[in-house]
Amino acid sequence: MKTALVTGAGRGIGLATAKAFLGAGWRVLALDKDFRPFDATGNVERVQYDLTNIAGIPALVAGLGEIHTLVNNAGVLYCDPYESIPEAHKREILAVNIEAPAALIAALAPQMVARKSGRIVSVGSVAAFTGHPDLWYGITKAGILNLTKSWASQLGRHGVLVNAVAPGPTHTEMYEQLPQSRKDMVSRTVYSGRAARPEEVAASILWLGTAAPEYVNGTTLDCNNGSYPR
Repeated sequence: MKTALVTGAGRGIGLATAKAFLGAGWRVLALDKDFRPFDATGNVERVQYDLTNIAGIPALVAGLGEIHTLVNNAGVLYCDPYESIPEAHKREILAVNIEAPAALIAALAPQMVARKSGRIVSVGSVAAFTGHPDLWYGITKAGILNLTKSWASQLGRHGVLVNAVAPGPTHTEMYEQLPQSRKDMVSRTVYSGRAARPEEVAASILWLGTAAPEYVNGTTLDCNNGSYPR
């Protein structure tokens, strides 16, 4: 049985992704620092870990055993105005959104290279493609897409696929904290007139993490229904 490591699996897109892999017959390592909303059952192991602890990631991964697919989903967003972003918020966003995914890939790459197989899917955002109201969130999500291409160029020759998903607004706790004006903009701009369901994004992640052809590598799959930040 293959194993997927899903970060930020306690809620939202991460929880939906964990359930999607379980439904496909995979064993799931569900990583989060808080599992209070978590309700997945099956062949799942909870891994409680705070991803701001970058230095501890190599030891964490070493203790998890064989992992066939990594899903870098965990993310942080604060609705701070550009002119007054607390330093603590900036540091947390940088650590969780970009430094932790980079460290997880680096720690897992050797075992995937040794097996000549493996898949890595990182969750970016449409925030990567344009100016964004949440400055450091947008910067880190753009970084995720570059990280994806960089690692794909290094690992592709070894049979390891590295891709990303760029969701638009999705009904999660993160989305619910947005100002109503931004939610109204979503309704006016997306083709379907609504935000995505976490399960819809999870289906895209599952495809990239299990079934996408080997020639799909180093790419970003838009899952945004025509929505871009305004």
